[in-house]
Amino acid sequence: MDRRIATLQFLEVCSPAVAEVFHYWDRKRAGRALPLRSDIDPNELRRHLTGIVLVEVKRDPVDFVYRLVGTREVAARGNDPTGKRVAESWYGANAQDVVANYERVVASRSFLYDFDVFVRTGGRRVQDESLFMPLATDGEEVGQIMVYSYYGDTWAGSRPTARKLLPVLDE
Repeated sequence: MDRRIATLQFLEVCSPAVAEVFHYWDRKRAGRALPLRSDIDPNELRRHLTGIVLVEVKRDPVDFVYRLVGTREVAARGNDPTGKRVAESWYGANAQDVVANYERVVASRSFLYDFDVFVRTGGRRVQDESLFMPLATDGEEVGQIMVYSYYGDTWAGSRPTARKLLPVLDE
């Protein structure tokens, strides 16, 4: 069962906040495959900044480094991974799974939605909706990936959108 969706179908099941950030990124593409990093204006995403992470894509060999981490992301992780490699300071089910999302975005030069449920330190189960959106530095090559995450606590009950996702994932 693959919980990743690389088509617009994810808009049928994602949270409204994730959809809002996607539509912003999509508008900034302005007909291009991906927007430039300079097209993204933090003031236009003000209400979502705490959940945004910017990851730099390194080449030769391909690697991923956290460059900016929103305060909600730092709180969820219990530390600030800014400046660290994703493979060393990941947040999710496991490092291989997390890094694979970044690799897929670089290879496809397109967005990726990932719905994950995992247990964090202390035993809390977390529902994590993450949207990975590539940004270009030169108009063509993915230079950064903007990630927006929306968390739900499964102990607090399922959101209707999360319940709607399950049939999609079983296909």
